[in-house]
Amino acid sequence: MSTNVITLEPVGVVAGGRTEAYDDDWNTEEALIRLDATRFAPDALAGLSEFSHLEVVFQFHLVDSASVHTSARRPRGNPDWPAVGIFAQRAKNRPNRLGVSRCRLLAVDGLDVRVRGLDAIDGSPVLDLKPYMTEFGPQGETVQPAWATELMRHYY
Repeated sequence: MSTNVITLEPVGVVAGGRTEAYDDDWNTEEALIRLDATRFAPDALAGLSEFSHLEVVFQFHLVDSASVHTSARRPRGNPDWPAVGIFAQRAKNRPNRLGVSRCRLLAVDGLDVRVRGLDAIDGSPVLDLKPYMTEFGPQGETVQPAWATELMRHYY
């Protein structure tokens, strides 16, 4: 199998909010997503303020590549939860250290996008922004194991 290398250039950076990555209570966190002024003009965000939520793709930039998991482990190291593969959880120590978050859009001002509930920290490179559209949500019933519901109980 050949490996293709993908090079991404951040579209912006998270400014403000938490400075350390720790789980839970993200719903109170507010931050700015500041677009790169050398690549974008404010019209890149035209129409975005008409949406209530965004999907943000970002990099867990403080995760050391030596701490990346590629196999099964217990989420948050909890012995009461099963060992599940890295692709069956949303941990930050992922192979490409990518995060995807849905957050509330509060305001757009020039190249700054103010959000609440983004689970990225100050300085995180933002790789993409997309408006959340209901039709892109799951179709039909969703199912998840009990441990995932317990883990997420206080996340937002």
